[in-house]
Amino acid sequence: MTTQELILYRNFKYQKLFEQMERLLCKEEEAKEAYPCGNQLIELAVTYGFSGNLYHCFLAFCLANHENAYSTSCEILGPAGGTLDSLALHDFRIFKTLFDYDIRELDLGEERGKGIWSLIADYKAAKDSSRVFNKRIRDRIVELAKALEQAEDVLEFRREVTQFYKEFGVGKFGLNKAFRILEKDEQAYIDPITNIEHVSLEDLVGYEIQKNKLIDNTEAFIRGRVANNVLLYGDAGTGKSSCMKAILNQYYDQGLRMIEVYKHQFKALSDVLEQVKDRNYKFIIYMDDLSFEESELEYKYLKAIIEGGLGKTPKNVLIYATSNRRHLIRESFGDKRQLSDDDLHANDTVQEKLSLVARFGVTIYFGSPEPAQFREIVEVLAKRSGITMPKQELLLKANQWELSHGGLSGRTAAQFITYLLGQKQ
Repeated sequence: MTTQELILYRNFKYQKLFEQMERLLCKEEEAKEAYPCGNQLIELAVTYGFSGNLYHCFLAFCLANHENAYSTSCEILGPAGGTLDSLALHDFRIFKTLFDYDIRELDLGEERGKGIWSLIADYKAAKDSSRVFNKRIRDRIVELAKALEQAEDVLEFRREVTQFYKEFGVGKFGLNKAFRILEKDEQAYIDPITNIEHVSLEDLVGYEIQKNKLIDNTEAFIRGRVANNVLLYGDAGTGKSSCMKAILNQYYDQGLRMIEVYKHQFKALSDVLEQVKDRNYKFIIYMDDLSFEESELEYKYLKAIIEGGLGKTPKNVLIYATSNRRHLIRESFGDKRQLSDDDLHANDTVQEKLSLVARFGVTIYFGSPEPAQFREIVEVLAKRSGITMPKQELLLKANQWELSHGGLSGRTAAQFITYLLGQKQ
């Protein structure tokens, strides 16, 4: 059997390397071709944070990242059953053969047992990090590689792969938590965001009522109950966007994913929803700093998607937005006139604009903190950062800082603490 006989698992992200490694191990490729392959495996190890047998990690990554009829079925249902199980078993026999190859045999002559391939078979990562995956996902792929290496037969091999799919999912949605939209040739592509700020809800000082409302709605959504679209609005620098990141980090392990969309991409929303509707995850379409000028008509696409279009919004999708405006669409005094030369039904125009906010079932207000709350935020952040300045001096400097740096807000407090930490270094 060769990889050309694979049925379900074809066209991998790193297909060329996949085929080259097979030819090397089958002695069908010249020995000199081993060095470029070794280079690619090491580069992948640095990118994804792999350690141990890098060839086995690469094969495990190919399985974990490949979306096909079998893997996506296991993601939703566990073991697929029926003919898909038999077809997958056919492919896993080929993969088990690949795992059974010993890459150390690529070291020739005197190098055998101590050459580059022996090093690649027992690779020690330079840093405990990954440019792409969080530690949990990275470690689980490495564990999967070890389990598949030790699988006694193809049935055990299939059990291990299926359990991974059931636990983590498959492909970009299984291995990443946040995404952006890329548009090319009038098509929308959902692309992973690999560097997410690790913010937790506990890091956000104050706003307990607001956070609890957001948590309650999100938990209802995660657990399959009825939940609302959410609008977080209010003053700048009060933690609205940070709340979004914290919610994602808190519920990622429970299947939450977040897709960031900008207003110029609203035409692509229907395509995005079509791509995620049948996946076994809960998706939040995230719109940061949402607002519209009078001349911008993109809000009409958003209204249709949220509620009112012919297509039904998938049950596994909600829209969360942040804005500094309560009504999202800027109004002019001209909108308030009941009659005008240009619009005999001006009230209808006003109501059309206001109706966008009404489509968010939950609206949460984030106001600037009172002076006492601002001082509390400064004290808590200073303590977390290890700043031991006397309280009176700390608060005096904080007051001086906020007067010249944007006023009372959580962002101003965080910037002040960053300034103090910079002075210490």
